[in-house]
Amino acid sequence: MTVSQPDLRAMRLKNKVSSIDDLAPSIEIQSPPILKSGEALIQVYSAGVNPSDVKAALGIMPKAVFPRIPGRDFSGVVVAGPAEWIGKEVWGSGGDVGITRDGSHAGWLALPVLALHEKPINLNFEEAGSVGVPFVTAYEGFRRSGLPKLGQTVAVMGANGKVGQAAVQIAAMNGANVIAVQRSEKYETFSSVPVQVVNAKQLAPQELAEKILELSNGKGADIIYNTVGSAYFEAANKSLAKGGTQIFIATQDRAVPFDIFTFYRGMHTFVGIDTLALDCIESTRLLNLLRPGFESGKLKPFRVDQVFDLERAFEAYQLVLGGTQNRVVFKL
Repeated sequence: MTVSQPDLRAMRLKNKVSSIDDLAPSIEIQSPPILKSGEALIQVYSAGVNPSDVKAALGIMPKAVFPRIPGRDFSGVVVAGPAEWIGKEVWGSGGDVGITRDGSHAGWLALPVLALHEKPINLNFEEAGSVGVPFVTAYEGFRRSGLPKLGQTVAVMGANGKVGQAAVQIAAMNGANVIAVQRSEKYETFSSVPVQVVNAKQLAPQELAEKILELSNGKGADIIYNTVGSAYFEAANKSLAKGGTQIFIATQDRAVPFDIFTFYRGMHTFVGIDTLALDCIESTRLLNLLRPGFESGKLKPFRVDQVFDLERAFEAYQLVLGGTQNRVVFKL
């Protein structure tokens, strides 16, 4: 395999560490990897930094192997592989990328050809490289629970987080009445239609449930996308519509009081989502299903507020681990 592009840098983690202060990734000049049968080589132009990337670097994420290059999301250009893909601009993500195989926080990324999908034509590389994990997570939750339908009520709890913002947009694109729940007065959404916003900071669980019931004309939410977990568990259970579904992607407390009576009398469904279980082929396939939404303008990419080169990797990881609301990306 001959690649004309110059060698590019990569952030390689030698071993897991116990704290962010001990994280000292090695920035190396990396030659293009030798491709296996059925693979293509992507020159990475941009890569998002997700909380799971930092947690994997700290050894918190299951199955994370060392040494390796972190980074689950990417955008770039195919430079080697099948002739029909050479020069194509691609985007993607993966639960295995940066976890069990070398990831995107590098100049090069080798992936199966089946994981290649062209990025939306109207997104630049930084935008395309920033949307992967949040939008794949949001979409997989809705896919598993039944995509929101016209006229349904969808409550998104933790709506100011990146997965929450993606869930709001997808639900609104599908015609649902969206209730965005967060613990702040200020709300920023790129939704293509107006949504109802609830500041839950001063509300007890019963009060929050009553507010959702009020905004849904007493019916309750058909789908509650709970991006936070335990903090909203009680309120969500009390405000689900008959036959409603609650989606979980994270939690603060692992154990919560569970009212079995409310669960079965309400004919409720709980759906758990772990995108680490979705490899790069499945993740990019799901992301590609959202491409028409981005190209039509019904879905909006995140505003990229913080752009770093690899030399500032430690600073970028600190920001993400600290819970920044800004979207952090590497530009390579």
